[in-house]
Amino acid sequence: MGYILIHPADNVVVSPENGHKYAAKDISKGETVFKYGFPIGFASADIQKGEHVHSHNLKTALGGEQAYTYTPDIPKQTPLAAPEISAFVRQNGEIGIRNDIWIINTVGCVNKTAQRLAAATGAFSFAHPYGCSQLGGDHAVTQKILCGLIRHPNAGGVLVLGLGCENNRIDELKKVLGPYDKQRVRFLNAQDCSDELEEGVRLIRELQAVAAKDRRVAVPASKLKIGLKCGGSDGFSGITANPLIGRITERLTAMGGTAVLSEVPEMFGAEQLLMNRCVSQTVFEQTVQLINRYKAYFIAHGQSVSENPSPGNKAGGITTLEEKSLGCVQKGGNAPVTAVLDYGDTAVLPGLNLLNGPGNDMVSVTNLTAAGCHMILFSTGRGTPLGAPVPTVKIATNTALAQKKPHWVDFDAGTVSEDGQAADKLFQTVLDVASGKQTRNEENGYREIAIFKDGVTL
Repeated sequence: MGYILIHPADNVVVSPENGHKYAAKDISKGETVFKYGFPIGFASADIQKGEHVHSHNLKTALGGEQAYTYTPDIPKQTPLAAPEISAFVRQNGEIGIRNDIWIINTVGCVNKTAQRLAAATGAFSFAHPYGCSQLGGDHAVTQKILCGLIRHPNAGGVLVLGLGCENNRIDELKKVLGPYDKQRVRFLNAQDCSDELEEGVRLIRELQAVAAKDRRVAVPASKLKIGLKCGGSDGFSGITANPLIGRITERLTAMGGTAVLSEVPEMFGAEQLLMNRCVSQTVFEQTVQLINRYKAYFIAHGQSVSENPSPGNKAGGITTLEEKSLGCVQKGGNAPVTAVLDYGDTAVLPGLNLLNGPGNDMVSVTNLTAAGCHMILFSTGRGTPLGAPVPTVKIATNTALAQKKPHWVDFDAGTVSEDGQAADKLFQTVLDVASGKQTRNEENGYREIAIFKDGVTL
């Protein structure tokens, strides 16, 4: 059985059969273990050459908050011409790659009403349990995410559905929402009318009539904002799919487009690579705060910052968070880091943006959507059917998954080592999806949201 040596400095190799690590040489107890050319932990026992390296003999070296040094290593990108996509141009000049009608609930109490309206009209609803009995920053976060969805340019129209007595009443939400296209947003408090279903259908039909007049036009792909995500990762994620996504990130940002990388806990152990690519001292300092504040969040709840990977990750060959992170951040390629966003912020600057938020798949894809991403490139080694409100392009890290779950997977990155045109093919997939091609999550009707919660419930 052959093995994969990823970097000359590595003292482990990877099995192409199962994604697990094996010692490339004898490793003494306490010695640093290297993969991708970087530390992924230390040997907790003596390891002989050829021995399996995993949770029984490899431990994390991660700790709490730490000081960082800005050592700029900002890549010089050669500007690239952007090909055209076919998209909808909105009133504010932004583009949408879909023209759906969305129902956004102010509160979980109207989830079922929204679902009935969706079933009656063909609109899309996104259930969540929040919008009432929340306080302070926790309540504000819910409002920011919902407003990001209401303003999203992929929606040809939005019905904001409230109850009428919740903390997050429509009049309060409007204060956070700010300017919006009054042609494409309608509001309905269910308590204010005798038949909320009849009134909801009427308003949605109005929105559908407006959206029906929209037409796709040619625009440069540089207007795209793409979210970067991995879920159900395995030992191949950092070898096949994530580096391939990184090449798409490099290409799009060189064209003047925007990519957004979130999952802050899955930057731990690889954060210095991102910090060195920050375009300024200010962006570097913001990245330090991003990392250390998230570590402080873990510590405040009495949890270790290294409480990751998941059982599925470990079964797929990932042992420590450093290892997972070094694979995860490869989705950003070698693109310059131009901005750091807080949870619920909207991406406005071209280049690679870092977005505050957890790695949890549902919360993360919602966060990326609310940040304005038109689509999400989502790598997976174990497989997942999950979809965001926006097109979610599932990229399998291995061909076995792509063959087993073709109804989940949009692109097979398992052949990337033999396919010299894999990046061109994936970028063409991005262009096709942007111009209207349906992704598997769209075909299956899998569109969900989840909102991060960190506060008191009344």
